[in-house]
Amino acid sequence: MNAQEKEALFTRVDKALDTVRPHLAIDGGDVEILDITDDMIVHVKWLGACVGCDMSQMTLKGGLEYAIKSMVPEVVGVVAKTEVA
Repeated sequence: MNAQEKEALFTRVDKALDTVRPHLAIDGGDVEILDITDDMIVHVKWLGACVGCDMSQMTLKGGLEYAIKSMVPEVVGVVAKTEVA
């Protein structure tokens, strides 16, 4: 995937995430796209209250992954990454 295709894919995934962001914001959270791999796995980072939340794995699969796959069907999965200092 070239840089232009990857940028377009990021935009599409971000628009899908925009559909769930209001629900995350209610509880003081958000999510950010870190990367999309060549094998179509989206890597995200939890922000705000979502960091360390007990429900984040359920939200990841039932909310984020569902929304992304619905709008960007070529994505095969979504994983949350933690940054290492």
